Amino acid sequence: MDKSFHNAQAAIYDINDGDTIMLGGFGLCGIPECSINYLVESGVKNLTCISNNAGVDDFGLGLLLKSRQVKKMMSSYVGENAEFERQLLSGELEVDLIPQGTLVTRIQMAAMGIPAFFTRAGIGTEVAEGKEVRNFNGKDYLMEYALHARFAFVKAWKGDTMGNLIFRKTTRNFSMAMAKAADITIAEVEHLVAPGQLDPDEIHVAGVYVHRIFQGNNYIKRIEKITTSN
Repeated sequence: MDKSFHNAQAAIYDINDGDTIMLGGFGLCGIPECSINYLVESGVKNLTCISNNAGVDDFGLGLLLKSRQVKKMMSSYVGENAEFERQLLSGELEVDLIPQGTLVTRIQMAAMGIPAFFTRAGIGTEVAEGKEVRNFNGKDYLMEYALHARFAFVKAWKGDTMGNLIFRKTTRNFSMAMAKAADITIAEVEHLVAPGQLDPDEIHVAGVYVHRIFQGNNYIKRIEKITTSN
């Protein structure tokens, strides 16, 4: 089954105001840049974005924050975005700050169809307010719910037109779980190939979880730095 689209605009045709979107990536690696850039151009607003980090001021989710298209952020690391900080402190942005392990586990639980789980993370802090606490073997644990989304945007290194994906190194973080935890998963890849050209033993996410795929372009590898020697 061919799930390929020509570009981000063709693949992301049904995002509406108020939608909830998971966005893969870890730090500056594996950011679904083309999908985010299209969202900025589309003008869709009041989004709830689930992502490990909130981007930086001029890249990734930082672009959506700058254009005021995000209503709520659900993240674990937000320390490198001045605009995020300004909107948070001014009350313009709703923020659910989630411990990193809890965030990824909530997504993994959604991927596996498990509705809730218990964790020690957050006990005795504001994270625990209003949540059920149970004692196991003399220790308190918080109950956390699985985290779903209508859409997931992920970026992989390579994929085929059936939606099978291969990631590189830390770009697997969050993206693999997110691809399985949304109603509609849209993948952008650096290299799009025909079925049969990927080694089955190297595939990280099977095509059954991916609904649309396209080959991106003009990627900015912010994490890579060129060094030269005389």
